[in-house]
Amino acid sequence: MSKSTLPRLKALRDEMGKAGITAFIIPGTDPHQSEYYASHWAARTWISGFDGSAGTAVVTTNQAGLWTDSRYFLQAAQQLEDSGFELFKEGLPDTPTIEQWLLTTLPQGATIAIDGTLFGASKAAAIKQNFESHGFRFVSDFTPFDSIWEKRPSIPKNEAFIHDEKYSGESISDKIARIMEQVRQAGADALLLAALDEIAWAFNIRGTDVECNPVVICYAYIDDSQRILFIDKAKINDTVCQYLQKNSVEIMPYENIFDFVATLPAEKKVFVDTNKINYTLLNKLHAIPVSGQSPIALLKSIKNETQLAGTREAMIRDGVALVRFFRWLEKNIDSGKVTEITVAEKLREFRSQQSLYVGESFATIAGFNEHGAIVHYSATPESNAIISRKGFLLIDSGAQYLDGTTDITRTVSLGNLSPRQKRDFTLVMKGHIALASCHYPQGTRGAQLDALARHFLWDDHLNYLHGTGHGVGHFLNVHEGPQNIRLEENPTPLMPGMITSNEPGLYRTGEYGIRCENLVLTVPDYENEFGMFYRFETLTLFPFDTEALDIPIMTEKEIEWLNSYHEMVYDRLSPMLDEEEQQWLHRKTTAI
Repeated sequence: MSKSTLPRLKALRDEMGKAGITAFIIPGTDPHQSEYYASHWAARTWISGFDGSAGTAVVTTNQAGLWTDSRYFLQAAQQLEDSGFELFKEGLPDTPTIEQWLLTTLPQGATIAIDGTLFGASKAAAIKQNFESHGFRFVSDFTPFDSIWEKRPSIPKNEAFIHDEKYSGESISDKIARIMEQVRQAGADALLLAALDEIAWAFNIRGTDVECNPVVICYAYIDDSQRILFIDKAKINDTVCQYLQKNSVEIMPYENIFDFVATLPAEKKVFVDTNKINYTLLNKLHAIPVSGQSPIALLKSIKNETQLAGTREAMIRDGVALVRFFRWLEKNIDSGKVTEITVAEKLREFRSQQSLYVGESFATIAGFNEHGAIVHYSATPESNAIISRKGFLLIDSGAQYLDGTTDITRTVSLGNLSPRQKRDFTLVMKGHIALASCHYPQGTRGAQLDALARHFLWDDHLNYLHGTGHGVGHFLNVHEGPQNIRLEENPTPLMPGMITSNEPGLYRTGEYGIRCENLVLTVPDYENEFGMFYRFETLTLFPFDTEALDIPIMTEKEIEWLNSYHEMVYDRLSPMLDEEEQQWLHRKTTAI
């Protein structure tokens, strides 16, 4: 795709010249600040050729750059070749930020542009202040892709559907009552929403507008007398319409949100999360903005008992599908026909046979040997490797079920592992076990636990650059906040009901990658004079590959944890399996 970007760059620069624009910043997101988004808004991919989930392109009159994080360093380097874009590796000491680069690259008085609908309000305001303080002009209404992007995909019109209360565990009215209580405590009397997963959660609706993320493209406004969804009416069938009417939800056209907020009473106090509301929308707001973290973020992250029961059931069905997949892999690997792409296809096939399955929770990452070192690798017909009995196969995959979302990574030995490979795998597993088995006091933040997963690697002067854990939604986005487990500080503590991933890894470029991931639930553990303590309950149900372990470097406690986990996996999955499958799982979960 990369060479096709050159004429696109020329077309963009022609538009920039007409508008007097010196530099244009193009993020990878949509007007809802989504990590994953409909192809209508994939302008950064269209212009640069890079299709990772995180990254920002910058085009000036004579240069172009693409900034992305460590998950995508290798992928971006490949996709940007001959594209006209230079790769900037975010987070490395020598890499300038976009703002630093522009401040040192552009002439004094240059004009820097964004499309304000594609920037969070707080981010856009910060860069505007920075650029203007250095003598640059800043504009936020440059929308060149409307004219230069031929055959641009339209905004999806897929129908929304109801997420039944038997799965969600709470009615719209009860959720909105809790939301508005938080809004009033913040000193506001209304709430403006743009984040698609927050709207989906609050209104118990789901959709298929974004691949793997069951959300619906819309905005929402809530106050004590109104509940409004701004959504294309073609997306609302009779069943959903009746459901929304029953819950006093009014429907307005999607594009009317800008005019609506512009006509709100000046004295109205509207709560906004300026990281999730786009810059253009906030600037249209006629009322008084009250800014803070969306109250829905924390409410949504703490799953209720219905959601947790559903997630545990989803994990059993997911584990059954994985047993059947890995048995298939072992039987067919010598055929010479098993590739990274067929791995993803077969995983999807086995999962789709499970009840309440809706789709994948993200595109499967199946990386054989050196491809496993590309953290978010995606096999293409050109890169598609044939799987053989040598080295590591890393598979990161997940599913959306009506009663829960799954996300699991297993790195399996296919044969002939070196001592270094076994040691690397075991160091990653030791970190996984340390995090899975830890106890921590109430109020602990993810950043305070992150080193538990890394310190065995650090002792060998090894590291991984991605976070150790992300929040996971309930039949919603596989990546959600506000909690996480990573080195960077995050003020949100880990609280009972939160589901978070536990996924340390290690990546040797050009050789192999290792990642070991389960989902874990924060639960109460113990209370004494020192306060309340929490621990993690592991939810994911599938064995780790004991053939890859360097057992002599493991402690008795680590071996005990792994054996206990494998015993739980067998106990919960075996009743759902036939006799041959049970025998296979018994071998994989035999105590070491």
